[in-house]
Amino acid sequence: MTEQENKDDIFVELAKVKSEPKPLQIESKEENFEFDEESEGQLTVDVYQDKESIVVQSTVAGIDPEDLEINITNESVTVKGRRERLEKIEDKDYFYQECFWGKFSRSIILPEEVDPEKSTAALKNGVLTIKMPKLNRKKAKKLKVKID
Repeated sequence: MTEQENKDDIFVELAKVKSEPKPLQIESKEENFEFDEESEGQLTVDVYQDKESIVVQSTVAGIDPEDLEINITNESVTVKGRRERLEKIEDKDYFYQECFWGKFSRSIILPEEVDPEKSTAALKNGVLTIKMPKLNRKKAKKLKVKID
């Protein structure tokens, strides 16, 4: 076998390895692990502010709104839910498996206190938007004490 044929064989073998279906693996500094049926994924989010609110946005396409749970306190917001696969697909039939299916959650410590009672959540085009009005402690009502 010539040197060129040997190089070609290496690339053919590499292409075979890359094309074989593999279970989803997440790289971590400490370990590699695979998701199983009971694993819980972490929801990716954007958190930003406007003049009056803290806003959390996340893509939740494919999730039934009834399967979303949102809990808001003055200091944090937690989003939990479940993304269900529409049909069962055998592992051997996958070429790529990158989507997460199953339970997920995300808790976020907010950079500023918010008013949970006035907060709103909306789902549009697969994007969840949670808008939480900031508590403005600077606008606290000052009372004058009348001394008799």
